[in-house]
Amino acid sequence: MASTTLPVAHFDASPPAIDLASPRSAILALDLGTTTGWAMQLAGGQMESGTTSFRPSRYDGGGMRYLRFRGWLDGIAVDCAGIAAIYFEEVRGHIGTDAAHLYGGFLATLTAWCELRNIPYEGVPVGSIKRHVTGKGNADKQAVIAAVRARGFRPGDDNEADAIAILLWAIETRGGVR
Repeated sequence: MASTTLPVAHFDASPPAIDLASPRSAILALDLGTTTGWAMQLAGGQMESGTTSFRPSRYDGGGMRYLRFRGWLDGIAVDCAGIAAIYFEEVRGHIGTDAAHLYGGFLATLTAWCELRNIPYEGVPVGSIKRHVTGKGNADKQAVIAAVRARGFRPGDDNEADAIAILLWAIETRGGVR
């Protein structure tokens, strides 16, 4: 049997620097999950936010939610003419095994998607996000929602409020530099 040499993809192992002044137009913040909260600052400074559901239908295979998530990311990137950086809530502990598996799937999909497109990404610890927006690292969901509302936003739920808080952290700390 003859051997076949397959092409090998070579990736630069060093992560790209996060440049908030990139010609790519948007900064995207995500609260990953079946109901993913998102918030984005566009090139002109305007902010948009919302939630999107990746709940599977009864006929979906196990990977369909991740394929829909990847397609959603593609759509966001096209709609805003490019993404300069993505920030997401870095969860270190989950209440249940299913939640941990789902988060891991979304995280793997997101990071692979970013790597393929050379988009910088950064996980932000939950306590850092809460401390930044509320002044208290162990604030509950209602406190985060209230803090985001006090800044003039109208989140529909805690997922959207978390995404807005992540975006505020990214903008106000310049990605953790300040």
